[in-house]
Amino acid sequence: SDRAMTIAGALPDALADKLLQGVPNPSPQKARALALAAVRETFEETGLLLGTKGHGTPQSAPPGIWAQFAAHGVFPDLEHVHFVARAVTPPRRPKRFDTRFFTIDASHIAHRVGGVVGPETELVELVWQKISEAAALDIPSIQRTILTDLAARVARGMRHDLPVPFYRELNRRWRRDEL
Repeated sequence: SDRAMTIAGALPDALADKLLQGVPNPSPQKARALALAAVRETFEETGLLLGTKGHGTPQSAPPGIWAQFAAHGVFPDLEHVHFVARAVTPPRRPKRFDTRFFTIDASHIAHRVGGVVGPETELVELVWQKISEAAALDIPSIQRTILTDLAARVARGMRHDLPVPFYRELNRRWRRDEL
């Protein structure tokens, strides 16, 4: 359903090109869906609706989570989404992920829905921290590495044309390539 959601701001071409590198059957719709999946997941886990208001109500929003965007008059806006990194879990792990990491400035939070974060949910607490403080937490090393990459990206101006690191293991060697 992510492919079908109406948006306000288009995914920048430079970001779409990076999202599609090394992806089987690349298409503009797949790049758009990856970015929209990040916006949807953010809402599901935090209650934060990323996008813009003031354009009316999204028409024909897909059922489920996207209907809640429409109910609050929020259009996802992909223009301000930034692709920070991609990482693939090493082959020997029992659970594997091919993950894209995104960020967006907090000024693009269009609405907050309460009751999503709490003791009985996936996230117990939602707090804002400086990147350096978050990197000092007890988190997986790949997340710490990506936070370091994010800090460097912020220092360079958060432009969509900046290289995006791609972490993976090939032939039992850990690699950092750039997209």
